[in-house]
Amino acid sequence: MRALMVYGTTGKFTRRMLATVLGGQSIIVFFGALVARALAASGPDHDRSAIYLAVGTGLAVVCIVAAGLMRRPWGVTIGWGVQLLTLASAAVLPMMLAVGLIFLGLWVACLVLGARIDTEQAARASTGAAETGEDTGTDRVTE
Repeated sequence: MRALMVYGTTGKFTRRMLATVLGGQSIIVFFGALVARALAASGPDHDRSAIYLAVGTGLAVVCIVAAGLMRRPWGVTIGWGVQLLTLASAAVLPMMLAVGLIFLGLWVACLVLGARIDTEQAARASTGAAETGEDTGTDRVTE
């Protein structure tokens, strides 16, 4: 198995899949921030509730920004950072560990399967161009 991409550009299909994962993750992270705020407000950490909400909302916004930056070579790197920060949020809200692991699994699956699908689509496109006689960069002799 090839190493997982940490930096660089991905294919179109992979990029779309990764952006979809980050978009869904932003919603769940925001809901986690609301839960962390409510739990902190009702407990002994009531003075930290606003901080939990602000940091969680910030992470949700970073998820959306990272989804938009998937075209850039460092977009995948920011996505990995989001995955790590989501896992780290389990220090405040333990159930975020399960959320982080689920989205980390989706992230890795999208990287692996998306690269495979992009490769197959490129192969089909080049085969289809050759079969239909489209210009593939080689000179043809016509009679």
